[in-house]
Amino acid sequence: MKLFKKLIIIPALILLGSTNIYASDAADTTKYLQPKAEHIKEAIMVTQILDYFHYRDVDLNDSLSSVILDNFIESLDASKNYFLASDIKSFQKYRFAFDDDLKRGNLVPAFYIFNIYKKRVEERLKYALAESKKKFDFTKNEEFVFDREKAPYPQSLQEQDELWRKVVKHQALSLKLSGSDDKKISETLVTRYERFKSNVDKYNSTDVFEILMNSVTEAFDPHTNYFGPRSAEDFQRESSKAMEGIGATLQQDDDFTKIVELRPGGPAFLSGQIDIDDRVVGIAQGADGEMVDVVGWRSDEVAGQIRGPKGTLVRIEFLPAGRPIGSQTKIVNIVRDKIKYDEAKAKSQVVQYEEGGKTYNLGIITLPDFYLDSEGLEEGEKDFSSATSDVKKLITQLQEDGVDGVMLDLRNNGGGSLLEAISLSGLFLPGGPVVQIKYANGQIAKEDDKEKMFYSGPLSVMTNRFSASASEIFAGALQDYKRAVIVGEQTYGKGTVQNVRGLNDFLREPTTDELGLIKYTIAKFYRVSGSSTQHLGVSPDISLPSAFSAEEFGESSKPSALPWDKIPAAKFTPLDYVDNDLIAQLRKSHEKRLKTDQSLIDYQYDINELNKARAKTTVSLNYEVRKKEAADFEAKRDARVKIGDSLKELGSSKGVKNHALDELKDPFLKESIILLAEQIAAKRSKG
Repeated sequence: MKLFKKLIIIPALILLGSTNIYASDAADTTKYLQPKAEHIKEAIMVTQILDYFHYRDVDLNDSLSSVILDNFIESLDASKNYFLASDIKSFQKYRFAFDDDLKRGNLVPAFYIFNIYKKRVEERLKYALAESKKKFDFTKNEEFVFDREKAPYPQSLQEQDELWRKVVKHQALSLKLSGSDDKKISETLVTRYERFKSNVDKYNSTDVFEILMNSVTEAFDPHTNYFGPRSAEDFQRESSKAMEGIGATLQQDDDFTKIVELRPGGPAFLSGQIDIDDRVVGIAQGADGEMVDVVGWRSDEVAGQIRGPKGTLVRIEFLPAGRPIGSQTKIVNIVRDKIKYDEAKAKSQVVQYEEGGKTYNLGIITLPDFYLDSEGLEEGEKDFSSATSDVKKLITQLQEDGVDGVMLDLRNNGGGSLLEAISLSGLFLPGGPVVQIKYANGQIAKEDDKEKMFYSGPLSVMTNRFSASASEIFAGALQDYKRAVIVGEQTYGKGTVQNVRGLNDFLREPTTDELGLIKYTIAKFYRVSGSSTQHLGVSPDISLPSAFSAEEFGESSKPSALPWDKIPAAKFTPLDYVDNDLIAQLRKSHEKRLKTDQSLIDYQYDINELNKARAKTTVSLNYEVRKKEAADFEAKRDARVKIGDSLKELGSSKGVKNHALDELKDPFLKESIILLAEQIAAKRSKG
């Protein structure tokens, strides 16, 4: 097994090939980028670390070599806009050699591929700049293929010119539809492409090496990453409690920078207007600053524009997650601030719901993160902060308020402390195993809760696609024990455990060289039933309409994700709080409301329209056609609202007498409240 292998780091002085191939720092000033000596050392280290310590028991061989090559090419040119078919053909000689090259520290093939990419980008941007200064004819009936995932690479420069003529025209039309005149369109495009060219020119050998190493780590699994020295500093800063900014983690996504994480308690999270996978298209400083187009910028430059002193305003324009290029954008105003960890703590509210002449007092606890003050715990502080202690206090208060049932809202809760997932589960369970963990050597550990049940009343848990990791452990345990009704969307499906270490930790002798970090997977989570949370996550008992499919968002959208599997179930005794009859009864009433409740009808309509838009791979380049499409979309929405109004009297909203509930803008929360009331009513009817 891997844990019994002996790690041997090859000395950094062993270089392969002629030493003059590997340039010093001065290489970054030349046009042709070349690897540095420290990159060779790090490449050898990273490949050995992955081979010996990663959970996935797979050798770096020809099969993985092929995946690495594809990852590297895709990371450079995901839209197939830059490389020619002849370039891709010429790269095939490296397909089954990357594994051996990386083990020896031979980085020349990867840098050769990047330099071809750099050359192609310069050619394309030169062409795009020339096109940007021309007058566009938006009366022609032309189509632009914006989704090129299954498209072939251009066969010739002429074919590539035609592709880029439409690329530029499409971007120009998007600006025109947003209200820009011809002069402004040309100025914006010229600035965009000149900036993009400047960004490419700024790429240095360390940037190329980091792209390569992440192509390697991605081949093992999507949560294994390499961070170069500069990225490592950003990673550590984002993990720091002293971080100032908007509290969002950014990542490069082709020509865009996208949101990959929202820190609970951060301004972005608290705004409620930003979602995972939203793409940044513009940034403006202050209330009156000009909105600067940042399409084509490097993610670190975008981050630099978003960061700023506490108390200052930044306006960010986003292309919403899942929407095709050219869709309507949204602008969010955010005041920069430190992460407010008090805002990330659990909060509660009491909602009254009346149905059939009976009133239900319902306690709603929102938990954005499974937080734990580990320092306070280690130092033995009496009142150290934790999700479990805070939820316990909130439940005590809710019981004093006379609530009939409790719901935990775990939507967008990306996880946190494993200890908290276990202890929080214990508030609602009678003791016993909560989660199982399987390590690379095959050892299985069972993590038990040893406390007595703190709250025994009716309980539901609300999840969505971005409930992950610790959220899935908690929801999965309560579902397996038949303790709570799970309502919402299928969760993310992240069932793996990572470790973060500096590369210096693996050396026999410390070095003064500035080395990076590596985050790698060491174990997998399993439910007490034996099912992995990997891929499948937790499927709700009552499914609400979802705008995010597993194939597009979540673990299953990652080709290299570890597979789902199963281990023997732990010994546990299910409860009788939730049975098949109760679930069937709740599903029946929920399915009726899907057809009659106005807010659910509206939301389902929007999801259907969004899915139609996602299914499209082409868009018209005719201004009148696009303008009419936008007008038709708005007309459909208006008609839908008018039709829906006539159905309101048939819906469950008829029984909603509490004004606060009736005004809820969140259809998911409203429906979950009604389902909790029905759960309570069913329990009362049983006596």
